[in-house]
Amino acid sequence: MSYPEHGYSAYFTVDTSEVLLVALYLRDSAGLQGVGLPSLPPVIPSVRGVDTHRLTRPGGAAVLRVEWEAWWHSLVGHPISAAVLPVPPLFEALDGLEALKALLRARVGSAIDWAEERCAEYALHAGARGAGSMEGLLARLVQERELELGRAARRFTLEVVELPLGVRRAWWVEPDKLLMCQDLFDDERAFRSYVEPVIRMLA
Repeated sequence: MSYPEHGYSAYFTVDTSEVLLVALYLRDSAGLQGVGLPSLPPVIPSVRGVDTHRLTRPGGAAVLRVEWEAWWHSLVGHPISAAVLPVPPLFEALDGLEALKALLRARVGSAIDWAEERCAEYALHAGARGAGSMEGLLARLVQERELELGRAARRFTLEVVELPLGVRRAWWVEPDKLLMCQDLFDDERAFRSYVEPVIRMLA
């Protein structure tokens, strides 16, 4: 969903991401902890672990960690909406990341099924909030900031990606992304505590 506001000075998109869900599924199933920037908490529901040793020779888990972080960096460094899901049989989106490709090849069915289930749950969750509810609150935050500043907000875009994470918080990926637990919006006070500082920076 996208939402222009204030004479098209602020553009918001709010959605989840099947590609990021698959990436996080692989991370958690491989037991990779504290990887990537930002380093997100485990997904919920949790995923079944897999023995990666036979998939990642030579180099083992260290190679898998480096490759996963490289992929994650490429995903969050570009518009999430443009991210390409690695699909069988060649998984071209992971070319050059052979250990990661081997892991996905071994788990592709369960990874994609899990991600699709989470996308379906997200659609129901977001629908229950009401169409445009988060975009409306984001717009109000911009309006509040404009009143503080005594001027119109600078033109900016903000891409909000909601994910099923076990910690209610958000992570700002500069300059224009927020990765967020999809339950954070249910607590407006907590939501504002993470989002207002970002709006202040951008507006």
